[in-house]
Amino acid sequence: MNDAPNQIGPLDSSALRDHLTEAGCQVFAKGSDVYTNACRIWNGAVKHEPALVVRCSSASDVQLSLKATKAYRFPVSVKGGGHDWCGRAIADGAVVLDLSAMRRVSADKNWKEITFAGGAVSSDVVAAAQAAGLTVVTGYSGAVGMAGLLLGGGYGPLTTRLGLVADSLLEAEVVLEDGRLVTANKTTNADLFWALRGGGGNFGVVTSMRIRAHAIPTLMSGLIMFPWADARAVLRGYAAMMESAPDELSVAAVLSVAPSGDPIVALAPTWTGDPEQMPPFIARLQSLGTSFMTRIDPMTIGQMLSGYDDAQVVDGRYNFVQTRWLHTLSDDAIATLTAAFEARESRFSSVVLHHFHGAGPRIPPESTAFGTRNEHFTALIYSTWEQSDEINSERHRAWGKDLCAQLAHHALPGGYANLLAADSHEQIEAAYGSNARRLREIKLKYDPSNTFSSAIPLPP
Repeated sequence: MNDAPNQIGPLDSSALRDHLTEAGCQVFAKGSDVYTNACRIWNGAVKHEPALVVRCSSASDVQLSLKATKAYRFPVSVKGGGHDWCGRAIADGAVVLDLSAMRRVSADKNWKEITFAGGAVSSDVVAAAQAAGLTVVTGYSGAVGMAGLLLGGGYGPLTTRLGLVADSLLEAEVVLEDGRLVTANKTTNADLFWALRGGGGNFGVVTSMRIRAHAIPTLMSGLIMFPWADARAVLRGYAAMMESAPDELSVAAVLSVAPSGDPIVALAPTWTGDPEQMPPFIARLQSLGTSFMTRIDPMTIGQMLSGYDDAQVVDGRYNFVQTRWLHTLSDDAIATLTAAFEARESRFSSVVLHHFHGAGPRIPPESTAFGTRNEHFTALIYSTWEQSDEINSERHRAWGKDLCAQLAHHALPGGYANLLAADSHEQIEAAYGSNARRLREIKLKYDPSNTFSSAIPLPP
């Protein structure tokens, strides 16, 4: 394959397309079905129009595409699962390196390790692990790209027992902005390995990852639902219970609506310990209010992800997401959350709370790039509405922005970088805490031209 010429006029997409096509790459422009499908992500509110889409099936495809794109002076974005709510994977005017054909996953049962390609989604990785009798730490959705989730840190139902998704990383293969393919682990390019665990896709294109897997024979998970009249009492009890919760217990609290359209509060516990030790914890959760439905069953992590995707991830709906870190879930914060939810602009909007305790906070904050290792609640504010209500989009966004601003009075500095938009300046500046300076230095070392500017934001 020929290298791209050294000097080309800027933004000549037809010349770049011809160059990549002649080199054997699959390249798609606006008007083709592949382009349209690649640019259609779960968040229907994203209307970006990339310049080209390059379907990569190997690390060498990524290398070639990066070299050519840089020579033709095009911005780049990288699409794995495409689940980022901001649509950073399909940046406007950029050349999208689409890794969706790179979904290979292999499991090593003896070493308890999983290796997956850069385009694999969580359900791919979980399925391969399960086939080998193993479990991996993942998020709450099977549709999320595993690499992108890990690069941003990655909260999930097993985090309290096993740490963040990023804490499972053993090694990564990364294509840098100059086209070099490098390995990053604790002994080779150790600074890059450190940055990949929470610093996002700011340093290169991850084409492969090897992660630690675990043998957990039984998971128990499910849902406990309460009427809205119990919302404040349930959240107060939830907050108190999480202060002393064991590693084996993870609980998400959800402000949502029942099929009837009535608001409810739900608790979604996951238990990873001895099943015989679980009942007292479930009984205590049920006692926080007058529960009208409880269902807790043994299940695999794959079944858990599938249940979430069926209930929450509706492709094509419009979404606007805000997030805050809360050191505690105080009475004032609970009052703010419940009052705001009652004033929501859409029946599809929701608020989800996760508590970070157990294994994750025991890891020293300087060990990885992830922003905070203090125990905290992560509040996720989902403004969600139908395409048919597009005319009211600004009202729906304003609801999420207002609630996020109100929570600032109760929040820790920063926030979960994987969900911060580029204009969340105040939160971005503090999102990585004392790790920010080192992250910026590593960014300058591995991506001095800021080729990967479409990744989750780093502090300025």
